Amino acid sequence: MFKKLLSFEEAKKVIDANFEPASLGEEESVLLEVYNRVSSRDIISSFEIPPYNTSTVTGYAIKAEDTIGANENEPVTLKIIGCLGFGEAFNQPIGKDEAVEVVFGSVIPEGSDAVISLQDIEREDDTLNVFRVAESNQNIQKKGSDIRKDTVIFESGQLLGASEIGVLASLRMNQVKVKRLPMVAVLSVSNEELLLASSYSPVRPCEVASHNVFAAVIESGAKPVYLGVMPKDNFQILHMLKTAINSTDIVIVCGNSDNSEIVNALGKPGIVVNGIAIKPGKTTAVGFVDGKPVFFLPEDPTVALLLYVLFIKSLVQRLGGRPVSVIKTVKALSGSRMFSAKGHRKFIMVKLSFDKNFRLIADPIDTTGYLSALIEACGFIEITENKNYIDIDQEVEVYLFRGYASNASSF
Repeated sequence: MFKKLLSFEEAKKVIDANFEPASLGEEESVLLEVYNRVSSRDIISSFEIPPYNTSTVTGYAIKAEDTIGANENEPVTLKIIGCLGFGEAFNQPIGKDEAVEVVFGSVIPEGSDAVISLQDIEREDDTLNVFRVAESNQNIQKKGSDIRKDTVIFESGQLLGASEIGVLASLRMNQVKVKRLPMVAVLSVSNEELLLASSYSPVRPCEVASHNVFAAVIESGAKPVYLGVMPKDNFQILHMLKTAINSTDIVIVCGNSDNSEIVNALGKPGIVVNGIAIKPGKTTAVGFVDGKPVFFLPEDPTVALLLYVLFIKSLVQRLGGRPVSVIKTVKALSGSRMFSAKGHRKFIMVKLSFDKNFRLIADPIDTTGYLSALIEACGFIEITENKNYIDIDQEVEVYLFRGYASNASSF
């Protein structure tokens, strides 16, 4: 099956050399649906915020010069001529020795240049006693001091999260131009595995790996297209791969099957990686058809998830125009001696726990039971080709699977 095993680094370089992320275009989406999307254009403010001078406290809008000489023993007396709520406008300017009651966010009446807070006044009917000298612009947010008109708020390529959506809402943006999501086809090739919805069979497992990968694609900011389980029939595989390549941007096939001839028949350059010197994942193959990558991953769901993180996730993110996320890591001590695989880069699934001395320990897990491995695995340790083993109590760097990142934050 394998003409030549590429090293881990060689495989990465070959994939990168053949991958040229094309522009997927843009689409318009409603504001409440743009979370975790990427802006396709610069977002520019069409007006100033605040659009008027506004009060930063609840109190009274006044002329600062009218409070000169005010103190605790000899307050200055002003006449209250009205009251302003949030979003209301006062229909006359403030004159000498006059005041208007305002709340936080009220538009400052014409003629006023300060707001005196409640702690510095006493009110008696329509009379306001001021016990402190006010300064010009006191407790006033100036027009446009937060956001200026025609300012670039977010540049093209900005990942839109909760904070960004809040800002866009303040700009009255109901629709936002965002980059189209990459479409990723996910399918499995197997004669034994059943679809998840099939009747239960104690001797035939259901298909799992593509479901792992499907969810990982969503986490990467793309849209997965699940194509189900295909039998090991070259004609059907050829037809499905052709459909997937024509309708999506990346194709991921889970299942140990040599489909190199099929991929080569679909277009150039065909298979570019046919086996990698890594354990697990030696059977991984990668092809390109008309610029679109096609990945063949093992059927083991834990290994498929590992390989997605190592080789595919960054491509999906780059294609979607989003920042390539770095795998989160945590330092731990090895719970046992872990050996390398001669001539191969080895990735060991581990679980994390604290010992009696509150040290974080990384213990290898038994991957023969792939479901228990999915449950227990917090991440993986990497042993490079030039290392023989990791000794017990040796400090190691554990690369965390996304789903366990929050648990690891307490370590």
